[in-house]
Amino acid sequence: MSSYVYMKVLESTPQRYDRGIRILSRGAIDEVYRRLADSIAEPGAHVLDIGCGTGNVALACAARGASVVGIDFNTGMLEVARAKPAAQGAGTGHIEWLELGALEIEDRFPSDTFDGAAACLLFSELTDDEQSYLLTTLLSRVRPGGTVAIADEVAPGGTVARAWWRMRRAPWVAGTWLLAQTSTRPVHGLERRMRDSGFRDVQVEPIPGDFALISGVVPTRVES
Repeated sequence: MSSYVYMKVLESTPQRYDRGIRILSRGAIDEVYRRLADSIAEPGAHVLDIGCGTGNVALACAARGASVVGIDFNTGMLEVARAKPAAQGAGTGHIEWLELGALEIEDRFPSDTFDGAAACLLFSELTDDEQSYLLTTLLSRVRPGGTVAIADEVAPGGTVARAWWRMRRAPWVAGTWLLAQTSTRPVHGLERRMRDSGFRDVQVEPIPGDFALISGVVPTRVES
């Protein structure tokens, strides 16, 4: 069964999502959430969590004092996110949860709304054209100088390395599917796509568990 089908099944089992992703990532997903939040969140920042799912990135950003808008098209995922207690403390920011698809951002938010944006395990679910469209949208919705940070699963380059990666990953995929009916799939070419879209200072940081954090800075706009 393809990863696309896995993710479609996941939409009907959001209560199992956190458990499934933690198993599949062998615990590395918590580091992914932390790295994403560290990339875009600080006290007073207004940030967007795209495809927020069960809310872990948004909650991590709020714990760092940011004001967060978490969007997802899946009502069940948002229900799980809303039920989670936010971290308590003086630095805890506000979270607004919205039922909204990633490709509807342009219609919902005006230019320069956010100081930063994050997406976790989202871009691998989009087509190449949808990825490019979303990146172009974020160039205008995030203020110049702001960071867009994307975390997703990545596969190694090279035929032999990729074959070994698939073989090593197979038991975890099977076990996760049996327990939680969820999986992930790797994203390809995102660093290049960010540069082609116009982001500057694009960086790729590997994260244990076959993940990577790809980030870029929104450039200053040239007035026409």
